[in-house]
Amino acid sequence: MPAALNKADLISVTETEWDKLWTLLERVPEAIVLLKDDDETSIKDIVAHRAHWIDLFLGWYKAGVSGEDVHFPAEGYKWNDLKRYNRDLRARQADLSWDQAKQALVSRNRTLLKFLTGLSEDDLYAGPMPGAKNTWTTGRWAEAAGPSHYRSAAKYIRQRLKQIQS
Repeated sequence: MPAALNKADLISVTETEWDKLWTLLERVPEAIVLLKDDDETSIKDIVAHRAHWIDLFLGWYKAGVSGEDVHFPAEGYKWNDLKRYNRDLRARQADLSWDQAKQALVSRNRTLLKFLTGLSEDDLYAGPMPGAKNTWTTGRWAEAAGPSHYRSAAKYIRQRLKQIQS
């Protein structure tokens, strides 16, 4: 279930979940950010992934409002290909440093908030996102790409910290 059903709530939940994630990221020892879990994923990978998905969302929106085909989640992939997509994404982002991953996430969060602030209530919640081919509103897609992803990243990072420190 979405946490937000209007623009004000969407901006609020985005800021709240961002603050929680950033507070957690500031406590993560740099010495462990590249350690891989059983799925070959690191904390750095999770952070870079979240930044990338904001870009995907913004690209979907731009394509949809322009009347272009929207490829979900990306061209050449279907939703049931997410494990492969994420593995391919980790390979493409392998050379990113921890600082670059964090900066990308900071930048994309700012971009997301600017995007949300610039849209009207109707743009966000009056109907399905253009090009999405489903009933999700632009606001719901934004929540999935931003605050929901921030929440899941924080959950993953807390679990990894427990695993590594035990």
